[in-house]
Amino acid sequence: ELLDHSIVTPTLAAGIINGKYVNHVPIARIEAEFKRNDIALSRQVMSGWMIRLSERYFSLVYDALKKELLSDPVIHADETPVEVSKDGRKAGSKSYMWVYRTAENEKNAVLYDYCKTRNTDHLKDFLGDYHGVIVSDGYASYHKLERDWNGRIRVAGCWAHARRLYAKIIKSASGSDKKKVKYSLAQYALSQIGDIYHLDNALKSLPPEQREKERNLTVRPVVEGYFAWAEEHLQEVPKGSNIGKALAYSIKQKKYLCTFLDHPDVPLDNNPAEQAIRPFCVGKHNWHLIDTIHGAEASAVLYSLAETAKANRLRPYDYFRYLLEKIPAHMNDTDMDFLHDLMPWSENVIRECGKHKSEQKNEDK
Repeated sequence: ELLDHSIVTPTLAAGIINGKYVNHVPIARIEAEFKRNDIALSRQVMSGWMIRLSERYFSLVYDALKKELLSDPVIHADETPVEVSKDGRKAGSKSYMWVYRTAENEKNAVLYDYCKTRNTDHLKDFLGDYHGVIVSDGYASYHKLERDWNGRIRVAGCWAHARRLYAKIIKSASGSDKKKVKYSLAQYALSQIGDIYHLDNALKSLPPEQREKERNLTVRPVVEGYFAWAEEHLQEVPKGSNIGKALAYSIKQKKYLCTFLDHPDVPLDNNPAEQAIRPFCVGKHNWHLIDTIHGAEASAVLYSLAETAKANRLRPYDYFRYLLEKIPAHMNDTDMDFLHDLMPWSENVIRECGKHKSEQKNEDK
């Protein structure tokens, strides 16, 4: 009864969604598995189900989650390329899947957004009238957004990105390289950034006002010392060298890397967004491309719900099944109040779809 003239049920749909969007199994392999069990269910039929279920049911939850996300004072953002074979452009054209994530708290929302390009207009369309801080990598579109929306948002840079450039030098160094200047500079940079992380991590349990005060007392001097050191040594190394690029990146990103000092709720890095987009990258490695724009948009919705479920310690299969059991009864409602009870942090959802204690213990380990 979920779709007209269709045999799909909540459990069947949830199983297919869990297979592809949680366990990264291409739809062709799911089709083959059904065939091995004498079930004739084509990939075209299953793909059609995913698109129609996303448009009819799951998009309602997606929109409610988006409202929650845009009410958060800190949002993480990232993007990754994806190929959509039938998007009206020549073969091989790059599209992008953006991901947005709330700062880690009791209500975690992870939302994907499919776009044909990577320009700033997509950020503006998704964020609407958002006011707050965007934590991102050093991509220029985020910085342009801050300039265009002067006063409405701030962009916070990612210290993990700055650190990786030095770590790459250390990792690739051979025995003789370890005696060279570039190696010692990279080592010292890692040591300074490590001190920044160590000092800031010690403040995580403090309330915001106290954390901001302690950051100014303990973390800010180390940050300022790091940038003074980087600016001094940038003049001593070749511009095109790896160490020169690493130092130049930090200096160029200084404004954004220092944003966290003025905003106590802002973390040091964009790791939550990178972790949220990683499952899509794993799946992309298996299925390589998406066939149509409708498929890409449906994928954005389904990955959003899957990753939001995981971020709130739910079992994704059970959450998809639960939504498909509950939403159809409200399709004639004149308001969307019923969605409050379907959010991943609601008591009913946690009771029905939350991870078992044994699963949580293993995950914590």
